[in-house]
Amino acid sequence: MPPTNAITWFELPTTDLSRAVAFYETVLNQKLIEHIEEPGEIMHIFPSDPTGLKGALIRRTFMKPGQGGAVIYLNVDGDLDGAIARVPKAGGRMLMPRTTIPGGYGAYACFRDTEGNAVGLHSTK
Repeated sequence: MPPTNAITWFELPTTDLSRAVAFYETVLNQKLIEHIEEPGEIMHIFPSDPTGLKGALIRRTFMKPGQGGAVIYLNVDGDLDGAIARVPKAGGRMLMPRTTIPGGYGAYACFRDTEGNAVGLHSTK
């Protein structure tokens, strides 16, 4: 039987974890969950349904934030316009405005975060 989801976890690399946490908490208008692993590795997990896709902000020596990599889309159902408005206020830059997805799949937008990552926002509403 194939897996339920092709993606089970994502990590957004950071160079300044505190700055990245402040940015995403502002844009998403919710608190991230701090998690400390051994030996002292800290990540901040995006809130999600226990059965849903999960991911975190993290600083690892082998990961570098920046342009040209994979793009993940964060769920902001019902608050796409609010999240878009908060991006520049939090220090990010919009790359693509709200764009309707044909076929009733909602809308999305893309931005560059404070770490240099390109990230998407998605809403079914």
